[in-house]
Amino acid sequence: MNENLATAQPAKAPILVTGAYRTGTTWVGKMLAASGQTTYIHEPLNVHHRPGVLRAPVKYWYAYLCAQNETDYLPALQETIQLRYHTLADMKSLRSARDALRMGRHWSIFLRGRLLSQRSLLKDPFAVFSAPWFARRLGCQVVITVRHPAAIVSSLKRLNWPFDFNNLLNQPLLMQDWLEPFRVEIERIVREPADIIEQGSLLWKIVYQVVAEYRQQSPEFLLVRHEDLSMDQVQGFEALYGCLGLKFTRRAQKIIRESSSSENPKEQSGRSFNSVRLDSLANLDSWKRHLAADDIRRIRRITEEVFAFYYPDQDWD
Repeated sequence: MNENLATAQPAKAPILVTGAYRTGTTWVGKMLAASGQTTYIHEPLNVHHRPGVLRAPVKYWYAYLCAQNETDYLPALQETIQLRYHTLADMKSLRSARDALRMGRHWSIFLRGRLLSQRSLLKDPFAVFSAPWFARRLGCQVVITVRHPAAIVSSLKRLNWPFDFNNLLNQPLLMQDWLEPFRVEIERIVREPADIIEQGSLLWKIVYQVVAEYRQQSPEFLLVRHEDLSMDQVQGFEALYGCLGLKFTRRAQKIIRESSSSENPKEQSGRSFNSVRLDSLANLDSWKRHLAADDIRRIRRITEEVFAFYYPDQDWD
């Protein structure tokens, strides 16, 4: 776990939980909301987000928000953080009874958060490249999750989740500010489509090279390894609660223990990929059972230079 967890100061601020997808952002976000002091807001930068949650459209996965394009997003995200739900906009977008149920659930969550004066907690892996902007312009405390690249790639392969790197390449400001060193690799994988193993490995490498730069430029960001939280859930979350100025209540402890109990499923199914109830210890090295040795070697070759910032070599064993 990052040393910042021992030194960060509590604050009454919105919270952003981000990191590459499949790194446990949902689990971390929901456990930080377990004490009832925060309002959990699910992925406002998801391209399929409800307009009631965020009234601004999002064109790309991993959208990059910065000073040059913030007029498109800042007012809308300020309203989201203030828990102002855009009911009329959401009603206009309804296409099914399921949409209506989701709208009602989101509306009630926002209303309850306002009535209880809760802090906003944005869980959004697609905000990872925009984390400095969220901190600077919205005053967010930033929590970034990291997970072993083989675990991420194994999950992506099992769920059959490819990634279109045009989402990065078609964002000139993102390429200019952060991803220019990866342009050749990104253009190659767009030109010569690769399998999920290579896609997931390259995406992990790109995301966590940028996060490594954050650690130099924004040392106040809190970095948590999924593996550390899985091995010692209560102590790990208690430290994280303290850094964020949240009270670590008995209710939170109970929910955290239940979320990681050995009685839970050992893996997520395709239908429950956002479930936060897992046998955390059993899930730690499930990638070793699901990936072929050649695939593990490929992941290691692609990610090893950045991997060293977060894990020792023996974590491949």
